[in-house]
Order: sequence, then C-alpha cells, then structure tokens
Amino acid sequence: MASDQGPIVQSALLRSELVRLRREKGMTQEQVASSLEWSPSKLIRVEGGKNSITRTDLQALLMTYDVTSESRQERLQALARGAREPAWWNKYKGEIDDMFLTFVGYSAGASYIRHFHGTLIPGLLQTREYAEVMSTGVVSETARSVAVRVRMQRQEELARRETPPRQFYILDEAVIRRHVGIGVDPGIMPAQLNAIADSAEQRDDLTIRVLPFSAGAHLGLYGPFTLLEFEGGLSDVLYMEGRPGASIMVTGDDPQITDYRDHFETLLEAALPADKSIALIRQAAEDLMA
Repeated sequence: MASDQGPIVQSALLRSELVRLRREKGMTQEQVASSLEWSPSKLIRVEGGKNSITRTDLQALLMTYDVTSESRQERLQALARGAREPAWWNKYKGEIDDMFLTFVGYSAGASYIRHFHGTLIPGLLQTREYAEVMSTGVVSETARSVAVRVRMQRQEELARRETPPRQFYILDEAVIRRHVGIGVDPGIMPAQLNAIADSAEQRDDLTIRVLPFSAGAHLGLYGPFTLLEFEGGLSDVLYMEGRPGASIMVTGDDPQITDYRDHFETLLEAALPADKSIALIRQAAEDLMA
C-alpha cells in the first residue's frame, strides 16, 4: 500500500512514526542526536520533512528506538524509499502554486476525499472542455494549458491507484445551474453534468450530493473546502480553496479540521439523497440544452 500513496504521504507517514517512536522512548531530539553523534538540526530536519533520510540513518534511528522486528523495519524502510521517489507533480513546480502542489501530493495518497463547492465543478470531476473554459482567466495560453494538464493528470493518476480513494462531493445547486462555456459551446456544461451523473452511477467509489436552493443559507457559503483522510494513522488534511496564493492548508491536530468535519456533515444533512441528486443533475443538463 505504501508505494500507492505517493512521496508526500509516505514521507508524512514515516515522519509521524519516527516522532511517535522517539516520544514513546521518552527521548528529546537533542538526546537522540547526541546518541547518534548527529547535530540536533539533522534530526529536526528529518522529523520536519526538510531532509530525506538514508537507509543507514533510518536503521540507526530504529535501533535507537529498539525497533527490532524485521517486518516493521522493512515497512518503514519502504516508506523511506517511497518518500524519495520523484513525484509526477514536480514537473509543474514554478508554474503552479507550491501550496496547491503540496495539496495535490496529499490528495494523491488519500483514502477518502470529501469536498464541498458552491460555485464550480471540482477539479477532480471536470471534463477537459469544462477545465479549458474555466482556465480562460489565466494570464497566458501556456499557464492555461498547464492548469488543464494538472487537473486531467490528477484524475488519471488517482484512477491508476490499486485502491483509488473514496470520493464524496457536495455541490451547491448553483454549481449545476451555471451555464459555463455558453459563449464558447453551449454543449460544454450539459456534457459536464451528464459526465458527472454517469460516473456517480457507474462507480462505487464516487458519491455526489446536491445542496438544493431550498436549503437556504448554509455553512458552505463561506467557501469551498476539501477534507482528506488517510490510512496508516496520518492526521486529516484540510484545504480551504481561495484565489491563487490565498488558499489555506491545515494539517495535524488543528481544531479547524474537526470544525470542518462537522460542517461537512451538517451540509450533508441538508443535501438531497444521492439518487435525487443525480436526477436533479440530469434535469439541469436538459434545462441547459433547451
């Protein structure tokens, strides 16, 4: 499973395990570094994800923490190897916001993706034609092309995973009623909606729920957000989407993550059931073609 999660998640899992082992041993970073004749900054960088760790250094840490099980040692070494693997999204560094690429890395290894959006089709559900229209505000043709390629590759890479993540989306009704692309090709949005409906009906790992206008004001009006859940004991990640450079990503035990879990469940209670949501999406597609 480790090699299926991508380098960012494997690195985070390894670091989490190493910190836990050190604390269980009752040792400070300075004490561990001294026992290994390392500088304290070396261990700080390893635990903080600033530096990768070699097989030899990892083995030294595991011996310090009295990890003698061969299977456990190999599992952690496998995580370390995976963390050093090149990521497909690295080729977009310098062209796409760094925080978003880190989020892409976390979502690439998630076991569960929960997402709410109140204005747009989420990137992981977009057709290429919809993505191209939504990228028209990007300043250059090159930047537009990169944005579309990233969205499409995210979808492709998740689909290639041995165990793809369970994806659960709540969409405000405004998302499915807006005729995106009408000035380019009036068929883009109906095709997008039918593609979503088809996928939701055909895939066991995808659920779409629509929050109808009749629900009135709701917590989602504060903005779109994504919650990522992982196997292996890694804490959830919260990503609050904003304008380029204004998005926020929260990790660890931050109470905002719990708050947004509650927000998602509250939105879910107000959303239509899955079958009625799909029916409404199909109807919206027909209405846009009329």
